Amino acid sequence: MTKDKIEMDSYSESGAPVAEGIDHKGQPLSDDLENATHTPQIGQGLQRNLQARHLTMISLGGTIGTGLFLASGVSINVAGPGYSMIAYCLIGTMVFCFMSSLGEMATYLPITGSINAYGTRFFDPALGFMLGWVYWFSWSVTLATELVAAGLIISYWIPVEICQGWVWALVFIVVLTSLNLTTVKAYGETEYWLSLIKVLAVIVFIIVGFLYIGGAVGTRIEGAPKPGTGVFNMGPFHGGFIGLFSIFLNAGFSFQGAELVGIAAGETKNPRKNVPRAIRQVFWRILMFYILTILIIGMTIPYNDDALANTGGSIKSSPFTRVFVQAGITVGGDIMNAVILVAVLSAGNSGLYASSRALHTLSKEGNAPKFLGYVNRWGVPVYCVLATSLIGCLAFIVSLPQIGQGQAYNWLLSLASTTGFIAWLGIAFSHIRFRMAYKAQGRSLSDLPFISNLYPFGPIYTIVVCVVILIGQGYTAFSPFDLKAFLSAYVTLPFVFILYFGNKFWSKTKILKLVDVDLDTGRSFLDTAVPVMDSESEKNLKKPSVVKRVMANVF
Repeated sequence: MTKDKIEMDSYSESGAPVAEGIDHKGQPLSDDLENATHTPQIGQGLQRNLQARHLTMISLGGTIGTGLFLASGVSINVAGPGYSMIAYCLIGTMVFCFMSSLGEMATYLPITGSINAYGTRFFDPALGFMLGWVYWFSWSVTLATELVAAGLIISYWIPVEICQGWVWALVFIVVLTSLNLTTVKAYGETEYWLSLIKVLAVIVFIIVGFLYIGGAVGTRIEGAPKPGTGVFNMGPFHGGFIGLFSIFLNAGFSFQGAELVGIAAGETKNPRKNVPRAIRQVFWRILMFYILTILIIGMTIPYNDDALANTGGSIKSSPFTRVFVQAGITVGGDIMNAVILVAVLSAGNSGLYASSRALHTLSKEGNAPKFLGYVNRWGVPVYCVLATSLIGCLAFIVSLPQIGQGQAYNWLLSLASTTGFIAWLGIAFSHIRFRMAYKAQGRSLSDLPFISNLYPFGPIYTIVVCVVILIGQGYTAFSPFDLKAFLSAYVTLPFVFILYFGNKFWSKTKILKLVDVDLDTGRSFLDTAVPVMDSESEKNLKKPSVVKRVMANVF
């Protein structure tokens, strides 16, 4: 391999600029490109040790959490199963659009902390500053949300009178922090197995649910509506348009984490191949899981069942647990709650990973304290992990009896959902700017490793949906006016403008001209060392068996 076949990187692994010919620590880059590898040497920074299966399960781990196991029941209680399916389908299609946009950018420029790095590179450093801090806060709050949920789950076995929820939050945050202080490969392997347990549990739930609806398992209560269309039609569109609009935040929170594919691209081997594959597989799996589970819950538990509202903050109201109990599998309640606990820890694990990488990127770009850019010999941004864990300690405060765990969970969920929509909006806008710059500089789309066929509809659709939800999701707080609901819905929006315009004024940033957008640097570690096969060689490859292909698409 010769030097002209590898493009020297003038950006660090996080996307922060460094001088040509040196790495992000100021050390000379090796001239021995013949022996260059995709994985940075120990001590040089974040390391590309995540494999394709890790990447897929990391994204699944971030999305299959409390949003599915707890918030889905609340959505059905508020709006009915019909509107719930519509809301989840709408958010799901939007997720598909911005995931396609993210896939195109992440394969072309696979860098850690891509949410804010793309805003900086393609539009305005102030946008990257704002998106980075918002995304970090979003996942930090999500971590606190999962910790509160963990306390709720433990209360299924150990009542809060015996042990308060904040105690369990402390235990779990120590566990999650310890996991994230190990190597990224160990983190990916842990997340792979935790997510696999969740996926298997959801599949078992779907099977048991359909068996119960069909009458193969469980007993029918005399006088109670028959599972199936009888239960579903009790109130499929409850609450009208207000009911539908009020559950968009729940649906959005449920899908948050799909973008982790882009965040983890900077620590992934062969991102050109693995990132598009993970994006395609994750979306369809998540959409399948959510739509089928909403359908089963809507056909087995009446929408007006008070337990679905989770007002008391009891995990016993989890629709997953209820379906197992109704199906006559009493031990399924304990097993399902254990699985939900695994799901919560997995989602919190992914949240801590994502937020720490976003904070690391901010530091490398000069938008956060310099010491946060420190990476230990195992490629872990230690101080970023610890800083994020401190925000997760919000769970200790809001889990106090004076506030109540159930109310705390709802507040944190609203905060995390709102900031998550802002991050998605940033992805879509960055993709539009990327394509405009790519075209303005006379480049051919055929040179892109992965092309989003939904452009320009996909990012425009994402922006419209996100803006409508962000502006209108709190309108129920006005009739009559509810200060708590108003603050929960809109408190984050002013900070978005303060962060953007404040940084723009302080740092005197400018919107980049399309012809000045840098589309070249920072593109090392692409699969340049992987031999490219011609079409004849690909034809001669032995195709995997049908069983292996099915297993690959499911797991």
